[in-house]
Amino acid sequence: MTLPKLFQNPFRRWLSRSGGGRPSVLVKQLHERDRRRMMKHFLSLEKSDRLLRFGSTLPDELVAQYVQKMDFSRDMIYGVYNSLFKLVGVGHLAFAPKDKSPAKSVVTDKEQVAEFGVSVSKSMRGMGVGSKLFERAAIHCRNNDVDTLYMHCLSSNKTMMHIAKKAGMEIQRDYGEADAYLKLLPPNPTSMLQEAVQEQFAMFDYTLKANARAAFKLWDRLPGRKKKPEPPSPPSQ
Repeated sequence: MTLPKLFQNPFRRWLSRSGGGRPSVLVKQLHERDRRRMMKHFLSLEKSDRLLRFGSTLPDELVAQYVQKMDFSRDMIYGVYNSLFKLVGVGHLAFAPKDKSPAKSVVTDKEQVAEFGVSVSKSMRGMGVGSKLFERAAIHCRNNDVDTLYMHCLSSNKTMMHIAKKAGMEIQRDYGEADAYLKLLPPNPTSMLQEAVQEQFAMFDYTLKANARAAFKLWDRLPGRKKKPEPPSPPSQ
C-alpha cells in the first residue's frame, strides 16, 4: 500500500454523486487553528474575485485585517479543503440583532438574522463548493432559531446570483447591487441529524488530509530521499 492510498478517505467513493461521479464536497466548521490557511486563501484571491467577495478590490492589508478580526466564538466560519489540504472555499456566516442588520426590510419575529458571504478559489469554480457552503450555513441557521438568511453582493456576481436562485431566495436589485433573502423552516430531528453527520464526515476527511500532509513532509525528510534539484545559478557577469 502506497503512502497516498494509506490516507485516502474510505468514504469518498460512497459519498460521490451518483449522477456524474463527481466527489461530494465536504464542508467543515473552521476554528482558530485554520486562520493561517484562511489568510492564504483570501490573499490568493485575484482583484476581480476580491471585488465580487467584498464589493471592492481590497488591498492585502485590509484583507488581512478582515481575516484577523473574524470572531469564531460569535460567527460560524465554514471551509472546504482539497486533497492537498489547501483551503479552497470559505463561507462566513455572521449574526446580528434584527434591528442592527442590513436586512431591514425582512420581517421576522426572531431576535437575529444572519448574513452569508462566500469565496471560492479559481481552481474549484463550477464544482459546487459555493452551493455546499451556503447549504451548510442555511441548515445551521435553521437549527439555531434563525429564520432569515441574507446575502448582499454585486448584481454582476454570477456565482452568488446562481446560489441565490438555486436556493429559491428572494432577490432585490438596486443600483448594481443585490440583496437576497431566504426564509428558513423551523428545525426538526432530521435537520439536526443532518448537520451533525455532515460535520462528522468533514472532520474525518480533514483529519485524514492533515495526517497525509504531515506524513508526506516526514517522508521527504527521510535519509536517502532524493531532493528536488535546485535551479542553476545565473552565469556570472
